[in-house]
Amino acid sequence: MELRHLRYFTAVAAHGSFSRAAEHLHLTQPALSRQVKDLEEELGVALCVRGTNSVTLTEAGETFYEDARDLLVRADHAVKRVRGAAKSESLRVGYGPSMTAGILAQAIERFQAEASRVRIELEDLSPTEMCAKAEEGLLDLVILPAGLETSLRGFQWTELRRLAQVLVLSPKHPLARLKRVSPARLRGVSLHGLGKTNYPDYLTRLRALLKPFGVVPQLEVQINDGVVPLFAALEAAHGATILAEGIVSILPRSLEIRPFSPALPGTVILMGTSSSRPNAHAETFSRILREEAERAKFEVRAI
Repeated sequence: MELRHLRYFTAVAAHGSFSRAAEHLHLTQPALSRQVKDLEEELGVALCVRGTNSVTLTEAGETFYEDARDLLVRADHAVKRVRGAAKSESLRVGYGPSMTAGILAQAIERFQAEASRVRIELEDLSPTEMCAKAEEGLLDLVILPAGLETSLRGFQWTELRRLAQVLVLSPKHPLARLKRVSPARLRGVSLHGLGKTNYPDYLTRLRALLKPFGVVPQLEVQINDGVVPLFAALEAAHGATILAEGIVSILPRSLEIRPFSPALPGTVILMGTSSSRPNAHAETFSRILREEAERAKFEVRAI
């Protein structure tokens, strides 16, 4: 006995006619009659009495009809629950646009091709916000600059990519006339930067980068709300800041970038997956991200 036998029988009972039930099920009437007959033979009882234009249920048929309907409802409910659970699978990713520029969109497209039922929930967060959410178990995968991973427990880390440092500045800034900027030229230059509240490692990292060149960074303005407000501040004050090169993809046309010569050490970007609350899809997505980062690096070298 299979579920289709129950569906065929309940359709006949509900419609009171083989012809109407066959039309509803998109079957021929002889095929439907044969299926119900097979069911009766397997049960060893007659379920219905066939009339010229109608069907009536026997006492056994009435009893079986009630149980068959209940079984079919439960089976349909089970299918819906399974399908609903599959569609509700999610992968929660915390990231910053500058850290994943040039690779995130391609990685998402590839991941969805492999896991079409998994919903990716992207959260554009500052490092502080990311760490807080990850600690609460609200993120499955986090992408952070190296140095912050020590504050986040229960995550396993791998290197995603390394991004060069660039000078982002207004075209009206005095250093904009240079094609390349020596880090030593920043001695005594007021800079804008990211604030300590949401970007606790920014100033520390900046000091370490510039120390070999005898430069102590002077931050005139510190912005806690992210790079977009920082861009607005640079435009308004014709200022300059130091950021990772990934920022180029979201840079407004009113600002420009200059590479450093000699180059400053790059920023190492790490990916962390939760080991205390593992998500099976996080490993797949992190693998694809690494592959896209390698591809992007190769393309830059080719150019």
